[in-house]
Amino acid sequence: MEFTILAVSGKPGLYKLVSRGKANLIVEILDETHKRLPIFASDSVTSLNDIAIYTESEDVPLMKVFSSVYNKENGKTVTLNYKKCSSRDLREYFASVLPEFDRDRVHDSDIKKLLQWYDILVKNNMTDFENPDNAERGEDEKKG
Repeated sequence: MEFTILAVSGKPGLYKLVSRGKANLIVEILDETHKRLPIFASDSVTSLNDIAIYTESEDVPLMKVFSSVYNKENGKTVTLNYKKCSSRDLREYFASVLPEFDRDRVHDSDIKKLLQWYDILVKNNMTDFENPDNAERGEDEKKG
C-alpha cells in the first residue's frame, strides 16, 4: 500500500503511517481531527495487511473480508447497528459476508472491531480492498 494503515493495541480506531523516526512512527488518526502523534516501540502495532480472519479451512486476509462487506453494503457504511445488536444478529450478518468463518475462534468483539474498522475506512474513502497496493491513496486521488 502507498500508505500503511495500522491498528495500535490499546488505542481506538485506525492510524495512517506518515513517517518513521529513529525510535518511533509518526501516525495520523483516521478520524475528523487527522491529528498526528508518535507511536513508540513499546506500543503493539499491526498493519491491517497482516491481519486475517479464521475460517474452517484457510485464514482469509482482512482486506478480502472488507471487500465482501463493501459489496454487501454497496460501498456504504455498515447498515447493521453492530454496537447494540445481539450476538446472534452479529454472527448472522458476518456469516452473510464470510460464511465459512470459524465460529469458535472468531469472537463477537472481533466482528465488531472489523466492522468498526470497515466504517472508518469507508468514511475516509479508503475502499480499494481488492488491490491493497492502491487501497490508501492520497486525498486527491480516487479511493473507491
